[in-house]
Amino acid sequence: MSSKKLIIISFMLTLLVSFVMSVPVFADVATDAQGGPYLGIEYGQYTGLGSYDVRYTVARIISQALGFLGILSLIIIIYSGFEWMTSGGNEEKAGSARKRLFAAVIGLAIIFSAFAISRIVLTQLFQATTNRPYSTVNDFQGPTQ
Repeated sequence: MSSKKLIIISFMLTLLVSFVMSVPVFADVATDAQGGPYLGIEYGQYTGLGSYDVRYTVARIISQALGFLGILSLIIIIYSGFEWMTSGGNEEKAGSARKRLFAAVIGLAIIFSAFAISRIVLTQLFQATTNRPYSTVNDFQGPTQ
């Protein structure tokens, strides 16, 4: 048996043993005033970081990044369409614009898919960890003083 196969087999065996021998931990979760898990996010306001929930901040960052990419894709679509329309019968210029246009449309479809998937995942993550419905208003900033 080669040494590469032996290393792979030993690695897989180690992973299998670590999963079989793992012990579940049942921790008691502290709750805040609304009955959700106590996350300790109010400590961020003392450091100047704000009191927003980390999940909310991540969702906003992802939403802003995908929005920027969507705007960029729309600009590329408009530019490619303009270049295609003004190619003046030049097949090379029109072909280049057509390829860029189709790539931008595919990119826009990927951006919309990524937005939908991230929205579903973050919504389910929020609901699973707080036992509260997800909302786009700022009602999940944490406990109020």
